Amino acid sequence: MHLYRFLISLFAAGVATRLALRRDRSALAARLGFGDGGAGRHVWLHAASNGELASARPILEAWRTARPDLPLVITCNSESGVALARDLGFAATLAPLDLAHAVRRFCERWQVIGHIAMESELWPHRFTQVPGPVVLLGARLSPRTARTWARLPRLARKVLGRVAFASAQDSGSRDRLAALGVPRDALGPVVDLKSFYTPPEVAPTPGLDRDDTWLAASTHPGDEALVLEAHEAARKRRPDLTLILAPRHPRRGDEVARLIAARGLAFTRRSAGGAPRPGAVHLADTLGEMPLWYASAGTVFIGGTLSDRGGHTPYEPAAFGAALIHGPDTRNFRAAFDTLDAAGAALRITDAATLADTLVTLGAPGRRAALASAAQTALRPETGPEALVGALLAHFGTAT
Repeated sequence: MHLYRFLISLFAAGVATRLALRRDRSALAARLGFGDGGAGRHVWLHAASNGELASARPILEAWRTARPDLPLVITCNSESGVALARDLGFAATLAPLDLAHAVRRFCERWQVIGHIAMESELWPHRFTQVPGPVVLLGARLSPRTARTWARLPRLARKVLGRVAFASAQDSGSRDRLAALGVPRDALGPVVDLKSFYTPPEVAPTPGLDRDDTWLAASTHPGDEALVLEAHEAARKRRPDLTLILAPRHPRRGDEVARLIAARGLAFTRRSAGGAPRPGAVHLADTLGEMPLWYASAGTVFIGGTLSDRGGHTPYEPAAFGAALIHGPDTRNFRAAFDTLDAAGAALRITDAATLADTLVTLGAPGRRAALASAAQTALRPETGPEALVGALLAHFGTAT
């Protein structure tokens, strides 16, 4: 623990100096555990950023319904995460740095009686200083991170031995947590919180035939060239095919537009006010519109699986009833993709040629719909958010 205290102190000094130079007094105060607290007892939930918080939304809503007398205070590492938590109606602030005095100060101000840590947020001082039970929700521990913890076995046992309940997002993480010190009787169900995703009601784009529209979702450099090559090849056999190309980072819109233009393809661009047209490429280079594109496209290629990025979520397109295509690199959602592949509920491709062949195959009557239905079935969670919240609440007493 002495080595950790030294290293986290250096890290904290760097963060504090940066905030001081920016003259961001409110952020500095929050990071040091100061700031306004809340009346009454709270359970402290920490999510690193927007993504983790968004995946926990069904849990947050179920908690609020089940225990209105025991509110959550949510911390995030980013201002955007804090803003999202507040938009959802929760008390929220930037997370205190993992310094013993900052954690104690935060717990005193919010009258914290327990801690819920999401995904890979394993912080020694939080776990050892917080009053009451420590819970892991959607816990993720990669083999590499587990090896790092294993080099500090006493610290690992001291920190993870405090865990009263752990719901891991995959069986590998569960087993690694147990090997490092989480008590066996604290191991709960394996649940990926992203499997609770419920699609919003979104009207698809008028004029598009969903069966003939495919989406390359959240693409990265290296993905787009292959996608465009595959689209050109597939259209020779499916001339009505429409492509919606949505780069992961919309700021790359100009770069992707040049790739499309270089191939001589007709295209429209969302950031310029364009709308998708049947038979053309639509560059979806705006933020916050992925539900619209999922609702408009019957087939989705999941970006990042061909370009060494680990891939993005299959849960959202599956929830919209899309047939799923992915490349070989699925490490970010390995358990979900393994489930899909084992059930024959997604199609794996390796390059532009196999992607083009797959798009043609999905043009067969009923093939796309059957694959989409299989994906929804394969990714259906074994337990719901209410049941998981019930297991969590068992460690926080009963309603008053």
